[in-house]
Amino acid sequence: MRKIGNIFKLILTQSLLSKSQKTLRHTCPNQLNKAPVRTLNLTCSAMVLKTSLSDWSFSDPKLASLPLDPETRNFVRRSVPGAIFSTVQPTPWKTQPKLVAYSQDVLENILDFDQEVTKTQDFVNFVSGNLILPESIPMAHRYGGYQFGYWANQLGDGRAHLLGEFINSKGERWELQLKGSGKTPYSRFGDGRAVLRSSVREFLCSEAMYWLGVPTSRAATLTVTDDGVPRDMFYDGRMKMERGAVVLRVAPTWFRFGSFEILAKNKELEELKQLADFILTNSFPDITETGQLGYLAMFADVVDKTADMISRWSVVGFAHGVMNTDNMSIKGVTIDYGPFGFIDEYNPKFIPNHSDDSGRYDLENQVNIGLWNLDKLGEALKPLLDADQHKQLEMILRGYGEKFQDYQMTLYRAKLGLAGKSESDELLVGLLLDTMETTEADFTQTFRDLSELSLEDLKSVKVPESAWGLHQCLKSKQIKEFLKLYVEKMENDKIGDEDRMISMQKANPRYILRNWIAQKAIEMAENDDFSEVQFLQEILRNPFQINKVAEEKGYAGKPPGWSKKLAVSCSS
Repeated sequence: MRKIGNIFKLILTQSLLSKSQKTLRHTCPNQLNKAPVRTLNLTCSAMVLKTSLSDWSFSDPKLASLPLDPETRNFVRRSVPGAIFSTVQPTPWKTQPKLVAYSQDVLENILDFDQEVTKTQDFVNFVSGNLILPESIPMAHRYGGYQFGYWANQLGDGRAHLLGEFINSKGERWELQLKGSGKTPYSRFGDGRAVLRSSVREFLCSEAMYWLGVPTSRAATLTVTDDGVPRDMFYDGRMKMERGAVVLRVAPTWFRFGSFEILAKNKELEELKQLADFILTNSFPDITETGQLGYLAMFADVVDKTADMISRWSVVGFAHGVMNTDNMSIKGVTIDYGPFGFIDEYNPKFIPNHSDDSGRYDLENQVNIGLWNLDKLGEALKPLLDADQHKQLEMILRGYGEKFQDYQMTLYRAKLGLAGKSESDELLVGLLLDTMETTEADFTQTFRDLSELSLEDLKSVKVPESAWGLHQCLKSKQIKEFLKLYVEKMENDKIGDEDRMISMQKANPRYILRNWIAQKAIEMAENDDFSEVQFLQEILRNPFQINKVAEEKGYAGKPPGWSKKLAVSCSS
């Protein structure tokens, strides 16, 4: 039996961190996340939700106080020095946009809208980019980033428009951004648009991740048009026209690691300090330190939240397909859902992105890429620090590995219903993951099966075929060793079977957004039928509860054979 600590070989040496082209390898299996069971918050009775855009407005545009591009004409430029934002209007659609899905939770509990507002044409025009509110100053953000390990210089919002900031009735600050709303100075070779298939995936996944307990940006609305958008999905010369779509996304902030990197790389140090001070004040209000101590405290918070976020990805079997530094949020929330994937059978080398030829962002390497990216963020902050503070920054970074493993093991204990902490917990988890990998058992279903079978059945290895994840594990003799140790631990810890099953079922989803399930919804949507998108919204909002219709559709069953042929790429 091997300890889980031998599986998680997190590479933390500074010599490796300094090799900018080195992909840090780490044999990290997926981890399960004790997702808090979320319920739709009831709005305070004293707060009246808005049913009309005329009664709703953005808050003061603080972001516009940052350095702005003096060029107001909208044309693509490879270099926009000295700016953090460019003011630029969304490009209106030629055909009338149609609202096809929205998140009631986001509308009511983040944006203070009553869902009745979705029935108004003004709202549809607003969330598609066809209507700009008087208080809005649409902007595109300039940032850089390391893409697949190589510095890509200026990148920026090539098809996204930040509409403004909103402080809701709870005092929470959110930034609203349209994705797919047209060209900006940072569009490079793109057309500024997003297509239906990728927009459906982003809309569904960002909401699914939230209800699984993963820190994430949120998706408020999904609108589609009949405007054609040309795309070569797999970059093989087979261009086709696809329907254009827009997602209204919200996040505490859209600043990312690359926001700092572009300024540091170009030695725009005055702008770098302005940005750091702005973010420290507005995105980290709990940090009381200012100046250099404030930057160090902010970096420590980013390191901690990034470790937590990636541990939560892993425990639900999620892999981010484009973990470039420009896709890493400084608030530790998941952003930019491109070619992501939830694993089916447990395979640490699962690559969610068809465009990732080297497997840099495979499942087992996600945690190390998080470390690599944080190191790059640290490098971007160093110009703001005295030389004697650099070592402190590096010490903060060295704590990442321990934080990740602590978060991860806490989540795994919840998945297995373990009480307290003991060294045997790591052995137990490591043995199960090793068995799953050997037998190619389904990651999500195996944990769910353990939560639905009694200890008596597990003790006698009575695993019905309907428990198809755990049943697959029977192909290895190791599973009997695991079950024996697991049952013994439950009995020694005097954990009641009913309590065990209830707590485990709250930590192990019955439903996840598997690629094949998303593909069914996309294919129906391409035929103008959005009923499956809306149905998936509902079951993914309650992923731990059995849904009769979802069971009939086979959404908790074995993936169909054709699902293995599905592939997603950076083309979106």
